[in-house]
Amino acid sequence: MATLNYQTRAINAINPSAQFRTGKNIETIEWLHGTTPISLSDINTKADELKAAEDAAVAQKATDKASAKAKLIAGEALTEAEADTIVI
Repeated sequence: MATLNYQTRAINAINPSAQFRTGKNIETIEWLHGTTPISLSDINTKADELKAAEDAAVAQKATDKASAKAKLIAGEALTEAEADTIVI
């Protein structure tokens, strides 16, 4: 199951104008000011999508960084994505 952080981000991704509050977990969610409730299933599905996208971006950055290093050592040109990983 996704963490509360991802679940909160998921709610905002599904409904950017949602107003709500939670306790220590998503099961205690309280929808405020007439916000239409979002099912826990939909929240968790979107949270999993957000986590997967973030994980993929982190993995791609690591791949680009490794590729950039290898190309620099070999004297080859870098792609923009590779260059972005080494620009400070």
